[in-house]
Amino acid sequence: MFIKQLSIFVENRPGRINDVTKALAENNINVICVSLSDTADYGVFRLIVSNPKAAQDVLKEKGFSSTLTDVVGVKLPHHFGMLNKMTEALSEAGVNLLYIYAFTSGKDNAAVIIKTSDNKKAKEAVKAAGLEILNPSAAYNL
Repeated sequence: MFIKQLSIFVENRPGRINDVTKALAENNINVICVSLSDTADYGVFRLIVSNPKAAQDVLKEKGFSSTLTDVVGVKLPHHFGMLNKMTEALSEAGVNLLYIYAFTSGKDNAAVIIKTSDNKKAKEAVKAAGLEILNPSAAYNL
């Protein structure tokens, strides 16, 4: 099973990100980690939240367009070379890394969210490299 990432399409103007976070906060939806990329006119606000489907429903009511996407969470110990260990495993498996963003998951570990050309194959390669995959319920409750 994969982590569900909420991707929201927002106009690139002041206050729009606040509108999203306010709607989530008012509905007791916790934001675990975020990524924002933009173009001249709009942005893609990617979130891992405590309840992806409820968040999507709340945002739809507020007029936001969003999608739920399968992504992989990988726990990376705070040691030199751990990110390289993961990217090497993906490379050797022939999996293309489409995007990545990181967050902390405690004193001893960081974690990354990755979207790949083949998430199932990516999970297998990362596990084979000895790295831990975050299960969805653990990710939603960080």
